[in-house]
Amino acid sequence: MCTENYDPNYPDRPVVDQYIPVWAKHSELGSKPAFIWADDQAGGGVLPRRQMLTYSELDSAVQRMAAGLLEVLARGDTVLVLASPGIRLVKLMFACQRAGLVAVPVIPPDPSLLGTPAEGPAHRHLLRAVSQVRPRAAVADARYVGAVMRSSAAALTSLRWVAVDRLGRESSPVGSAVAAGDGAAGYMGCGPKETYLVQYTSGATGAPKPVVVTAGAAAHNVRAARKAYDLHHGSVIVSWLPQYHDCGLMFLLLTVVSGATCVLTSATSFVRRPRLWLELISEFKATCTPVPSFALPLVLRRGRSEHGTRPLQLQSLRNLILVNEPIYKSSVDEFLEEFGRAGLRASSISPSYGLAENCTFVSTAWRVTEGYTGDSRSSTLPAYNKLLPSARLPRPSLSAEAPDIEIVVVDAETGKPVEDGVEGEIWLSSPSNGSGYLGDTPEPESREVFGARLPGRAGPCFVRTSDLGVVHGTEERYLYVLGRTADAIVVADSERRVPAHYVETAAFESSPGCLRGGCIASFTTLPASPSPLVVVAELRNERGGGGADMAADICAGIRQAVWREVGVPVARAVLVQSGGVPKTTSGKLRRGAARAQLLAGKLPKVFEARYVGLEPAAGVVMAKESASNLVRLQSPL
Repeated sequence: MCTENYDPNYPDRPVVDQYIPVWAKHSELGSKPAFIWADDQAGGGVLPRRQMLTYSELDSAVQRMAAGLLEVLARGDTVLVLASPGIRLVKLMFACQRAGLVAVPVIPPDPSLLGTPAEGPAHRHLLRAVSQVRPRAAVADARYVGAVMRSSAAALTSLRWVAVDRLGRESSPVGSAVAAGDGAAGYMGCGPKETYLVQYTSGATGAPKPVVVTAGAAAHNVRAARKAYDLHHGSVIVSWLPQYHDCGLMFLLLTVVSGATCVLTSATSFVRRPRLWLELISEFKATCTPVPSFALPLVLRRGRSEHGTRPLQLQSLRNLILVNEPIYKSSVDEFLEEFGRAGLRASSISPSYGLAENCTFVSTAWRVTEGYTGDSRSSTLPAYNKLLPSARLPRPSLSAEAPDIEIVVVDAETGKPVEDGVEGEIWLSSPSNGSGYLGDTPEPESREVFGARLPGRAGPCFVRTSDLGVVHGTEERYLYVLGRTADAIVVADSERRVPAHYVETAAFESSPGCLRGGCIASFTTLPASPSPLVVVAELRNERGGGGADMAADICAGIRQAVWREVGVPVARAVLVQSGGVPKTTSGKLRRGAARAQLLAGKLPKVFEARYVGLEPAAGVVMAKESASNLVRLQSPL
């Protein structure tokens, strides 16, 4: 039997679904839980309800679902996946691969609002997906299907809808239409070079783009992640990330490739009660958990010991995987200081880098060690400009053979690699690279992003990530991801480009008791060019009042802190209501959308201050709103 990395525990399968029957027939793994769903509807005082699925049960359920799908679809068809988060969605994603279908998972928006003025970004994204991928059918919960058919959205009601509730029934046929098999021979599902997934980018810097992912690229990506995080049959993963795209989706595939157990809950449950995440780690003695870096401050505010009665035991954790740059060392150290008391170790911190154009996983700065080491009170990794690294890179070699996943930092204009210590755009070459963008996206954009080449060098193409990065280190080389190039603040009268998150962090730290962390957007009035700097900050709900003087003091504090910490003058400081800063479905800031809404007068402004240089603008008028004690600082400028 051909084995991955010559490891007899891990058979080398070309697509992820083919691992399932291997583990299902394994004498020790067949009855082992593959996935556990923890429903926290009862709240913190009661243990969440459990739904468990063994590898043997997963294999049978996927077989039934795949056969059911092929009753109404043909191999190669594209299908929208809108099932609710949970075990059923897990089965459905693997069933699509076994049936040879192209899955397009989309977060299901409220169907009662479809076709009404109350539609939100999730509704528009669903309609965008229908237009771009042209699905043959859509699969959703039966109640959701009924609600859609009662809506006025013609683009959706004209689709063929399949109720996922019916696909997994025991009575569903398991015939010759689907062959699972534990080898390549006779397998009728997606081949390694066939499209398995259309995964949308987050949309942080523009409209979400549909990335075409082959089954082979997805398998390579999660095998690379398994090796990087040293996952195995004994690993236990806890994840609340959305299961529809990026890290949340790929951790489903990673669980199966590793033969591990994954405990799932919903992102809604986490937001409602952040401590649930740590309680699940403690209860199941989890060894691995992925979390966006911006969630750490939320857990510190609402997940400490006073927010729950169940004790925390975090010493089992080997990988606390931090995704979504920037990853601030101070935030990680504060988290370690608080939860080190519960056994969390600094050696578990795993800053990582990923993007949809490479399936998800790119790299991690974590390294396998013998046992647990390191002071639990602070990160043991180096830092650059307050950030932790997201990759360990090999030393430049005279060998002509490139690594399996190659990361280079280049001059964005010339495409030539820059020296260590010089900032540039991150390029990536890997068998995990997506095949391009699908649908109405112009083909030249796909070629530019997925077909980059280093000057004078043959071989595989690189993906242009549009991320700004720099490599530092002497004994070991580390990659630091600084932020999106599109979001960088171009400083007038200077060649400096300042990542926007530095401005936003300085602004928040000027008034942490009044502003919402992770809900501050900074941008220039003209994109990617020297122009006035704007900071838009959400007020905390309980700080809605306070009058003009308090609001003016907050704005002045933002201006002073940004100048002191970053050296860039703020031209406009805008305070908005809670929820007023646009974000993606995964919680990333949409700075371009915030700019557009500000210029169109559509931001829910509470107060605005304008400045000339470092002084308030002349002619600014302050007026009290009649409906409340909130104030607005208005300017004719």
